[in-house]
Amino acid sequence: MTLADADPAAPVPAAGALPHSGLDQAEVRGAIVVERTERGLLPRRLGPREWKQIPDDFMLASVSQSAGIRLAFRTTATVIELGVLATKMIESETAPMPDAHYELVVDGELVQTRASAAGNRFVFTFERPEAYIVPGEPDTLRFDGLAAVDKEVELWLPYTDEVELLDLRADAPIEPPTPATGLRWLHHGSSISHGYIASRTSNTWPVAAARASGTELTSVAYSGNALLDPLTARTMRDAPADVVSVKIGINIVNGDMMRLRIFRTAVHGFLDLIRDGHPTEPLIVISPIFCAPVEESAGPTVQDPTRTDTWTIASGTPEQVAEGKLSLSVIRAELERIVRERAVDDANLHYLDGLRLYGPEEAERWPLPDNLHPGDDVNALIAERFVRHVFGPSGLLQLRGSVGGFVGG
Repeated sequence: MTLADADPAAPVPAAGALPHSGLDQAEVRGAIVVERTERGLLPRRLGPREWKQIPDDFMLASVSQSAGIRLAFRTTATVIELGVLATKMIESETAPMPDAHYELVVDGELVQTRASAAGNRFVFTFERPEAYIVPGEPDTLRFDGLAAVDKEVELWLPYTDEVELLDLRADAPIEPPTPATGLRWLHHGSSISHGYIASRTSNTWPVAAARASGTELTSVAYSGNALLDPLTARTMRDAPADVVSVKIGINIVNGDMMRLRIFRTAVHGFLDLIRDGHPTEPLIVISPIFCAPVEESAGPTVQDPTRTDTWTIASGTPEQVAEGKLSLSVIRAELERIVRERAVDDANLHYLDGLRLYGPEEAERWPLPDNLHPGDDVNALIAERFVRHVFGPSGLLQLRGSVGGFVGG
């Protein structure tokens, strides 16, 4: 099943009187594949073979969402309209549909944002065994008041929704974009990389880092599903990239998914699969950022039943860690050890301690709103530090071909 299977006969939204249609002239960036549907185009962030192996509806919803995906094109238009049919993961058929934000970037500058609450419902909760789709309506996002000059345009899709692209119209011709020249950065991570509680796509740390560094991001960050799945590693193996990064750990502890013995071999297998397709490209292993509940205690993480707000706590104990369960401190130590051992034969394998991006001192100053996920302020901090440690003048990429680099705690 796909989230876009709700109603293949859904009408394409009216796009006013704009005379120029250009969806096929635009370039979809940040997708692994782009499917042509009866209505338009559907960007995907997982390989087609791997799509068939998605194990449950939660991962289906997560990989379907449009984190890091954008349309790129050139135009002199003053008005641009994008027709979409979104699908939103939501807990019931009657819950209010949340806004999703579409962001227009002109010549590298974010100039306009439009919100939409329309679309299909992908009704899902962890208590319900099977998700289902309730068909909804398409929508048109209108961006106007633009300067009538030749410009490079990027339209970033909301990281919260699956988005089927139905039409792209303007009051001037839409042309293919100038070819991208930045490094192709392929990144995998959890909801912290996907976005989750960031206010919009541009405020998620990988997108902010990519825009600041001039890199071309492809995000295979899957909320709740950074679990060292072979299907994810194969997708990364087969995707073009100049630099690859993997942020590993928090979801494994969140769900109490592994013990130390299995974690060690799973990390090796995940890196081996990526290296099958990217044998010499810089590969950066990033350990978890600070998360107080599971720094020394085992997962799984749960919601605090004594509070009315969303607040994450650990249900495991430090004693269980001594018995082989995982905490974030154990994962950091294991990842650094594994990278050091592998870097003897792999000079382009690097380690970045997540505490260098957000550690206990930062947690005192910028607490996580739900004790687990960063808000916009911490996303910006992580992006700035990642760019400095990886892409900066003294960053890990400057070590290419010499020796494995380590940015430790």
